[in-house]
Amino acid sequence: TKKAADPDNNQSFEHSLKRLEEIVESLERGNVALNDVMKMYEEGVQISKTCLEQLSQAEVKLKQLSKDAHGNFELFDEHPKD
Repeated sequence: TKKAADPDNNQSFEHSLKRLEEIVESLERGNVALNDVMKMYEEGVQISKTCLEQLSQAEVKLKQLSKDAHGNFELFDEHPKD
């Protein structure tokens, strides 16, 4: 559905990923009409963009919430050094 592909819709990452897996499975079975294939492909591309954006946002949050070896919160631009 279009709701799953709408980046403004607050679908969870897990829900989006599940929908993407459903699309891939349907396309792999090969029993989908060409018009539906195109719609599903477009939806899948949009979902994957949304998932990548969510992952990027999560990465930024994790970097901001990383702790150093002493348990102090620090902002790390790269992987924390041990």
